Amino acid sequence: MIDAVKSVAGGLPRAALVLLLTASTVTAQERKGGPTPSPSGAAVYFVDVKNGSTLPPKATIHFGLRNMGVAPAGLDRPNSGHHHLLIDAPMPAADRPIPNDFNHMHFGAGQTEAEIELTPGEHTLQLLLADKDHIPHNPPVASEVIKIRVASQVAEPVAAAEGGAIQQRPSPPGARVYFVQPRNGDVVARKTLIRFGLTGMGVAPAGFDKANTGHHHLLIDTSLHALDERIPNDFEHLHFGLGQTEALVTLPLGTHSLQLVLADADHVPHKPPVMSNVIRVTVTRTGRKPRPRRHHSR
Repeated sequence: MIDAVKSVAGGLPRAALVLLLTASTVTAQERKGGPTPSPSGAAVYFVDVKNGSTLPPKATIHFGLRNMGVAPAGLDRPNSGHHHLLIDAPMPAADRPIPNDFNHMHFGAGQTEAEIELTPGEHTLQLLLADKDHIPHNPPVASEVIKIRVASQVAEPVAAAEGGAIQQRPSPPGARVYFVQPRNGDVVARKTLIRFGLTGMGVAPAGFDKANTGHHHLLIDTSLHALDERIPNDFEHLHFGLGQTEALVTLPLGTHSLQLVLADADHVPHKPPVMSNVIRVTVTRTGRKPRPRRHHSR
């Protein structure tokens, strides 16, 4: 950069040369990052939102982090930081505190998820980790910029039919939901990635009312007591209202039953219901089958 500046210095006025040197210095500082080092392999990412996703106006976004820990702002701990969400904003200067406004959301309490509210239309999102003073690390730990669309159509509450029953939305013939992984009988670790498969229908976030679409629910060690009511939201009935097609789930040790159910914009199963077969998985500490004990003869 200095050689490039020298090569044009002879043909530039002094003021222009000062501006060029200043711009070069700022660019170098932005590339270098702040005073806090980040470890090799550190990465921040969106857990359940992908490039091209469609979100409802109010959505919960989960933040993922590898090879570093989360610590609140003001706490000086090596290899740690706290999350910032950039909305429709370019990457800020990496050697100065991140601005704090509607386009630069700070999560200084150490949050790893946030409920955000966005206007309908197209938006860009990016995650950026920062140290105790809200300054990005060196090198900066930032996610890729993703583009999302916020739906302008939000479903009205499902009207009750005569007799108090909820009116169910129809599912098309041949619609099917299934587990891509794990499979029935698999042995898995406590934290296991579950992938959802769907044919004959599309995926849409909760609150987004579109024909022949729905979002996934995972039933753990339970079954639906009624197919014409809203699916509960608890530890046995996991909702994926952002339109996720996979989830990292933590299960206790032992054998568990899993079942997928698709539901409409208001968390009500379709008619006829779109449900997977029940599968059983066994959770072990290692994620592998236990070795049989060997009996030693005396």
